[in-house]
Amino acid sequence: MLKEFKNFIMTGNVVEFAVAVIMAGAIGAVVVGFVGDIIMPVVGHFSGGMDFSSIAYTLDEATKKGDGTVVPANVIALGKWINTIISLLVVGFVMFLIVKSYNKMKKPVAAAPPTGLSQEELLIQIRDLLKK
Repeated sequence: MLKEFKNFIMTGNVVEFAVAVIMAGAIGAVVVGFVGDIIMPVVGHFSGGMDFSSIAYTLDEATKKGDGTVVPANVIALGKWINTIISLLVVGFVMFLIVKSYNKMKKPVAAAPPTGLSQEELLIQIRDLLKK
């Protein structure tokens, strides 16, 4: 069982998948920074200086208990959600461009030669059968 597991882990697909997961994490951090630091300030500028990350709807205010502990506010963070949607759109667009360029670079696979009889041979057989 240990030998089978080693063979499974060492296959190319698993290693490629591990690299893809690590790269996705790094690219995710880049996209979050890009959206938060570059895209959202531009969007905020054209929307009248609005900072989307601070948009929130407070359901319950923060309260302080008798023993001094503070219960944080219950908040629906709409701005963070808007930032996440924009991040998704940016990632989707980048992935679209990557796949599109990959498909252009990929060489077309040669068509397999047809199996069986050619069209002419089939027509000859049909003609011969009709003569009978």
